[in-house]
Amino acid sequence: MPVVSFLRRTAAACAAIVLASAPAIAQGLVRDAEIEAVMRAYSDPLIEAAGLNVNSVDVYLIGDMEFNAFVTRGQNVFLNTGLIVRAETPSEIKGVIAHEIGHIEGAHLVRMQQAERSAMAAMAAAIGVGIIAALAGAGDAGAAIIASSPQFATLDFMTYTRAQEAAADQAAVRFLTATGQSGRGLVSTFERLAHQERLSHQRRWQYFRSHPLSADRVAALRRNVEASPYADVTDTEEEVETLRRIQAKIIGFMAPPAQTFERYPESDTSIPARYARAVAFYKQGLMARAEEVVLTLIDDEPDNPYFHELHGQMLFESGHIERAIPPYRRSLDLAERQPLLQIGLATALIAQGGDERVNEAVVLLAQALVAEPDNPFGWFQKSLAYTALDQTAMAELATAERYFAVGDNMHAHLFARRAHDRLERGTEAWIRSAELLYATEPTSREIREWNRREQTRPNFAGMPLN
Repeated sequence: MPVVSFLRRTAAACAAIVLASAPAIAQGLVRDAEIEAVMRAYSDPLIEAAGLNVNSVDVYLIGDMEFNAFVTRGQNVFLNTGLIVRAETPSEIKGVIAHEIGHIEGAHLVRMQQAERSAMAAMAAAIGVGIIAALAGAGDAGAAIIASSPQFATLDFMTYTRAQEAAADQAAVRFLTATGQSGRGLVSTFERLAHQERLSHQRRWQYFRSHPLSADRVAALRRNVEASPYADVTDTEEEVETLRRIQAKIIGFMAPPAQTFERYPESDTSIPARYARAVAFYKQGLMARAEEVVLTLIDDEPDNPYFHELHGQMLFESGHIERAIPPYRRSLDLAERQPLLQIGLATALIAQGGDERVNEAVVLLAQALVAEPDNPFGWFQKSLAYTALDQTAMAELATAERYFAVGDNMHAHLFARRAHDRLERGTEAWIRSAELLYATEPTSREIREWNRREQTRPNFAGMPLN
């Protein structure tokens, strides 16, 4: 479950985040095929119920154990791993996702910006009244009005926020009802975590700083949920078991091993407990113990692609590259065309080397990057593959794609130029390099800033600056 940097389209959206906090963003995105599949299974029916295109709404995981979820412009839903771990049932996560989709459907981010402007106008008006009072001779009164001007802005803004939260609650119930699901999970989440609302702002979880709760709001949500014909629908045993597994996986990767072993002692022989312990042993460097445990999982469920993927990851990252290829290959056999599994196998093939393996990796990466064109790690591996095959121009084109994926247009332009000058004219790759050149054409201001940075950057050991 590697942590990766933000994708290009996500990074751009994050610049305008209203419902999120900077500390959560700083943790970075988590990519995991299994967890992402579960979250998409939760979210896709709700997205469709909202009348949105499932291919246009992206769901991302943030590696942060604090309870939080938020949306950004561009129809992006972000879920903290802490939200998943703290959930008691799948319906609690589904309820939160439905609420966030309600913000997207209601275009609340755009309206939030309007509310901010309205709040600033209210504050400016209050300051103006205070200045007039002061000029009229009522200095104390004027000073008091000016000092209270931020409160006017806050009241104006919070009125708008409460209205949006209530609307998102109603939308969530509507989406859940349309998909035959109960909204009690969302109610239980709010009720179980309501004590957070009484903590100081600094100690309150980010979710409740951006999603203020009130007794009236929870009561209204409960009434709507209980009026649904699906209020009594519960999660299946299979859904609950799947949640327990991904919770264990997250804890295994993100919590200190000591905490993992305390939560999942050796006496617990369940699949989630063994899943967590396998990861914890691996993190401790106890590869033999980790492999022993993960093999028991594979014995129990030989057709589970994610157990094979974990086995391959452990072997690869421990330096057993050749041994890692078969479990990676098996995971992909069981979950065909899964882009993250394709990239995993390709990475191992490139590291092992040899033209046959590297050429296979190029094919796998090409397929994966059709599904995930903004995956910078995939493009990086493709550049390594082409370098190994002595195809320099193609390696430079892949490097240009990697920089473009992370929003570094200047480097993308430079490598696209190198590739364009070397590639055969009229080929698909040459046309793509031309597209990148056009898309990343720097402005004169960007060029001046680039030159300024290059002139001040140290030139170590006399090496040329690229």
